[in-house]
Amino acid sequence: MTIIEKLNIIQNKKHHDKRGYFQELLKEKQINKKFPFIVMSYSKRNVLRGLHIQTNKSQGKYISVLKGKIFDIVVDLRKKSKSFGKCYKNILSEKNSRSLYIPPGFAHGFVGIDNNNYVIYSCTNYRDKNSEVGIIYNDPILKIKWPKRNFIISSKDKQNISFEEFKDKYIK
Repeated sequence: MTIIEKLNIIQNKKHHDKRGYFQELLKEKQINKKFPFIVMSYSKRNVLRGLHIQTNKSQGKYISVLKGKIFDIVVDLRKKSKSFGKCYKNILSEKNSRSLYIPPGFAHGFVGIDNNNYVIYSCTNYRDKNSEVGIIYNDPILKIKWPKRNFIISSKDKQNISFEEFKDKYIK
């Protein structure tokens, strides 16, 4: 559990032996959710992705790092939540074997810390390209303290809107 309601850190079990390791990534019964859509991303060091959310058909996401290390951020955008507009940061890595369950209604983003970062997303809903919205990573209201890097950002994410614009347009 975290200080933000329904946002959960899961410490996965990792079993080592002379061959390597076997790691449990997801037990649906731990969070009582179904995940019909699973995707993966590869990011180099300093690649920043986010902050992303679907406004329709919102997704819960179970995030795990298969290889590498990321600085992970979520922003609570649930309008009736006590933690609306609050950010939660965490380090997820192959080494610490942590996963993060992000319920629907949160924006998510991360920056790759290692040279090669493979992230798997188990999603509670399918991608809805028409409802994808991004909030700019360096929004002055959110005051996210990202690791100091020369970020590599997609042209799409460079066009993300401010937190204020998001509230004005999507929070009624």
